[in-house]
Amino acid sequence: MISIIVPAYNASETILDTLVSVKNQDIYDAKVELIIINDGSSDDTEKLITQFICENKHMDITYIYKKNGGVSSSRNLGIRKAKYDWVAFIDSDDVWANNKLSEQIYIINNSGFNIDFIGCARNDEILSLYGKKITKLHKACYKELLIKMFPQTSTAMVKKSVLDRVGGYDETMTHSEDGDLWIRICFEYDFYYMPESLVVTGGEKHNFGESGLSANLLAMEKGVQYTLLKLFKSKIISGPFYFFLKFFCYIKYVRRLFISSYNRRMKAKSKGFF
Repeated sequence: MISIIVPAYNASETILDTLVSVKNQDIYDAKVELIIINDGSSDDTEKLITQFICENKHMDITYIYKKNGGVSSSRNLGIRKAKYDWVAFIDSDDVWANNKLSEQIYIINNSGFNIDFIGCARNDEILSLYGKKITKLHKACYKELLIKMFPQTSTAMVKKSVLDRVGGYDETMTHSEDGDLWIRICFEYDFYYMPESLVVTGGEKHNFGESGLSANLLAMEKGVQYTLLKLFKSKIISGPFYFFLKFFCYIKYVRRLFISSYNRRMKAKSKGFF
């Protein structure tokens, strides 16, 4: 029923916690496969993955080592290899709650709605849209995602058929690639968000301004602007809305720069550097 895709690159410090959280999912009757894509790691990532596989031979695990090509190419390879109807993503520095998949499967089977995509909260965060907190199952529209991107990748489950139809990840993108894919899915399919927090991401780092890809704010902004241009050229958004979003996203980028700078100063101050 579910193909779980784990892309990994130089993730020796975190990969085992991620894989153990997948192993501990309380979905006893569901068919599950785990697809691990090693994106050319040069540390002990492969050694740790091999160790995990040897210790868990009862699990359906596919392991692929590939030349480094970026997280989008790794996820797309995982999608192509997936054999089940649903695809769940988890990054190699994130951890699922034991009931993450079971909670989402329950909603898919019992909500009464057609669901093509479902994500959830992470790190106990509460999503607010237009000043209103999301406290129950929410069907998103693509314009909401253009104003405030959600959910985080490791919270998402998507029908494989949907990923195949929209073309998967844009492998030319190294930042904001999830937002690009989410918008394409949300524009055509039933895209849902549940407010339960079922994932811990990146050691509970902030969305931006610390370690990982999200720390590169300029590259993220370029990725966002590239996505907007693609949407405009494909006529998903109008000219006036495109220019409004360009300005709006730039203002958010400047705000993030200030917040990131403030967070670094406070962190340094707490360590006695000031």
